[in-house]
Amino acid sequence: MESGTLPQHRLPSLSARRRRADKLGRGMLTLATGIALVPLVLIVSYLFQRGISAISWDFFTTDPTGSFLGDPGGDKSAILGTIEIVGLASLISIPIGIGVAIWLVEYAPESRIAKVVRFFIDVMTGVPTVVFGLFIYITLVVSGVGGTSFAGWKGAAALALVMLPIVTRSAEVVLKLVPEGVREAALALGAPRWKVIFRVILPSAASGLVTGSMLAVARGMGETAPLLFTAPIVNATSYDLSGRVNSLPVQIFQDLKQPRAELVDRAWAAALTLVAMVLLLTLVARLIERRSRVTGAG
Repeated sequence: MESGTLPQHRLPSLSARRRRADKLGRGMLTLATGIALVPLVLIVSYLFQRGISAISWDFFTTDPTGSFLGDPGGDKSAILGTIEIVGLASLISIPIGIGVAIWLVEYAPESRIAKVVRFFIDVMTGVPTVVFGLFIYITLVVSGVGGTSFAGWKGAAALALVMLPIVTRSAEVVLKLVPEGVREAALALGAPRWKVIFRVILPSAASGLVTGSMLAVARGMGETAPLLFTAPIVNATSYDLSGRVNSLPVQIFQDLKQPRAELVDRAWAAALTLVAMVLLLTLVARLIERRSRVTGAG
């Protein structure tokens, strides 16, 4: 051995048996992924075939007419109503959900109260969404809170209950992924805990928080049952959430029950629009997540 050189250690080569096992495992995973994608591809392709024929400029710019003989109109009121209701539900559920997650992770991770809160969050995650609609119906609609029976903000409250456990659990998981050393280093510099949370922890977990929030928004956007009890269908476009507000899920539910082919086609077009809106939200979340990673790396 020449002076100044280090011995070369060769890694042991994989045996033929291990290589075969690796190829078999990769093949099974690929096959399982393909099988899982088949129903998704079939649903999306069928939805596209049925809905694209009814998509037009009038579909996005006119309201439903309510006529069973003449022009049925478009779904402008349902599209805008969905954005309004889900937007208000997001303003309610996302800050509260992230706040609860911060408390669970940063202030009381192992306390009895935290365990009770986690238990009820898990229960809320598995509760059928119609239960949330019935709860808001009994507490807010029947009692006439707000001066009216049905209202868009009551539908937003029901969707917020659906979205809240999803935001909380996803935010808790993301916040736990922030390294403990980051917290300790910031606290060692003399920063108060609240400043560590807002200046260090939340920016570090921003991409995951956005992704979890968008998943909750997508879930709330497709819910029908809570809105049937709180914000029934109305034809005209309304920007007043204190009154009745139309929405895509409820409009789809109503149109699919009709014997008229034009109304059924409009329902398929509305379903395609709803899927496109969810896809757009997902792409926006991915873009924000990617920019957050680039900014953090820089």
